[in-house]
Amino acid sequence: MAFINLRNKEIQCKIVYYGPGRSGKTTNLEYVYGRFREYIRSDMVTIKTQEDRTLFFDFLPIGLGKIRDFEIRVQLYTVPGQVVYNATRRLVLKGVDGVVFVADSLMDRRKKNIISLNNLRENLTTYKKNIFKIPLVLQYNKRDLAKENIPLIPEHVINSDLNSKLNAPYFLASAVKGVNVINTLKTIIKMTVAAIEQNISQLSS
Repeated sequence: MAFINLRNKEIQCKIVYYGPGRSGKTTNLEYVYGRFREYIRSDMVTIKTQEDRTLFFDFLPIGLGKIRDFEIRVQLYTVPGQVVYNATRRLVLKGVDGVVFVADSLMDRRKKNIISLNNLRENLTTYKKNIFKIPLVLQYNKRDLAKENIPLIPEHVINSDLNSKLNAPYFLASAVKGVNVINTLKTIIKMTVAAIEQNISQLSS
């Protein structure tokens, strides 16, 4: 559940970028950090792991709405994707309000995407959250590599693998080039804000 700061009139929500190692979670957040530096409310905190990094910063998404005159303050996180860091991933998910699942479009990463999504589902259940109910956006990253003739998982295949039951909104993206990075972020923020607003309405009715 989002944190409500009555004194500052802010509702603080937490969005986590999840996915297999080296799928582009960090690159997404680095792009956002560089593009919207004036709206970032904190330094970008980086915790290095073997092949991945955990990032964190506060983001004030101007123009994406308010909830009952309260500003929306977003905390953006990534998680390390490697199998050995599951305890860290589970810890980062604590209190999560929305998730972006960043899948790797490389053909040889197909199985790792599926394993990571199943891991997300399992870890969410730790906090009694349902992957079918939490705001969720899928991003199929590295689509730009098709121009370099690198084998990619076709859109219909990767979407069937990951999204046939979820029916979540998804984007074909290139985090390196910034393609659909912002659209992904805007969509998950809008979905998360709508879910929080609905929860608050139910609690106050």
